[in-house]
Amino acid sequence: MTKQPVSVNGVVRWKDVGVADEAHAETHEMKVGVLRQEIGEVLRNVRQRQGRTLREVSHSARVSLGYLSEVERGQKEASSELLASICTALDIPMSQMLREVADRLAYAEGNFIPDTVPSEMTEEFTREVRQLRGGSAASAR
Repeated sequence: MTKQPVSVNGVVRWKDVGVADEAHAETHEMKVGVLRQEIGEVLRNVRQRQGRTLREVSHSARVSLGYLSEVERGQKEASSELLASICTALDIPMSQMLREVADRLAYAEGNFIPDTVPSEMTEEFTREVRQLRGGSAASAR
């Protein structure tokens, strides 16, 4: 790695250049499309789990088939209005779709901490709630 003078607004600074610079550029380029790609993959996964075709969803969402295909392949950045329309057509809340995207991004970044509750705790909590509801209903009589 070597140092090279770089002038920014008339101020000369020394910048490291070399192999690390190229690796950094590749990493930056790779991260640029990650969000739209993850959104597309989540939308495609939801559609396929429902056993629906691109044509069906594009018709329901009032989006051209080609554009929806490009969104699913991560080639187009969909507006929030378009995402809302697609989510409505898929009958899923946008928050659920965005949560799946956020989970995938966190995992890709190595920051994945599941926000799910273990099934044992869910079962225990459900039993407690049922007991409380049953107990309060009985005492109200």
